[in-house]
Amino acid sequence: MITSAQEFLGLRNSSNRENYLRASTDTAPHEVWIEIIETFPDMKVWVVRNKTVPLAVLTLLATDPDANVRSAVATKNKLPLDLMALLANDPDESVRQRIACNKNADFSVLDKLARDQSELVSTPARNRIKLLGDR
Repeated sequence: MITSAQEFLGLRNSSNRENYLRASTDTAPHEVWIEIIETFPDMKVWVVRNKTVPLAVLTLLATDPDANVRSAVATKNKLPLDLMALLANDPDESVRQRIACNKNADFSVLDKLARDQSELVSTPARNRIKLLGDR
C-alpha cells in the first residue's frame, strides 16, 4: 500500500522495475491520492493510470483543467455512464476520442460521438457502434 505522496513519487521515479510497477498497481487511501494530486500536480496522469485508483478520484480528475489528465481518465474502463457522458462533451477532441475508443462506452454515448464534428471522434465512435451491432 502506498502511504504518502512522497512514496508514490519515489516509486514512480524508481529505476527498480518492481518498485516502478507498484506505482501503477498498489492501493492508497483516498487522502494519499488527494495529497499526490495537490503536492505533485505533474503526477496526475500517473495517478489515473494506477489500476486501483478510486472512482471518487477519477471523478475529481475528470474536470481537471489539463486535457491530458481528462484524456487519461477517459481511457479508464471502470467509468460510470455519468462520467463517460461528461467526457463525451469535453471541449478537447482528444478527450472525446478516448471516450469513443473506450471499450465500455455506452451506446448512447457512442451515438452522440458518432455525430461529432471531428472525424477523430466520429470515426471511432461509428466503428464501435458497428462492432456492437455485429455481436
